[in-house]
Amino acid sequence: MNLLLDTHTFIWFLNGDKKLSERAKLTIENSENKNFISTVSIWEVAIKSSLGKLKLKGTLDDIRNQFLHNGFELLPITFDHTIILQQLDFFHRDPFDRMIISQAITDNLTIITKNQNFQKYDIKIIW
Repeated sequence: MNLLLDTHTFIWFLNGDKKLSERAKLTIENSENKNFISTVSIWEVAIKSSLGKLKLKGTLDDIRNQFLHNGFELLPITFDHTIILQQLDFFHRDPFDRMIISQAITDNLTIITKNQNFQKYDIKIIW
């Protein structure tokens, strides 16, 4: 299965945070699955940590090392993603989340997220 981790899922997984559901953790750890992290998530982490809205257990460099160590793949933002983004209903207004939703729709990915706003869209979700 091709998965797209929401930003909080990615951070909680790296930190071993107990807020991450057992199902989400096991799905991410399943070697038969491919785990993608959106470029927008890396951008969100950088912005929120620099504003003091997100406390990291290390530096962004440490996160990159964990990203690589865990075999995650970076999902770049493409023109096709932005076309779908423009067409999305405004059930949810967070720009980072809306791009993640657009990428999941465009690339037929299952999102791992706790965010209940995602359920308003026609996407596959695991939590």
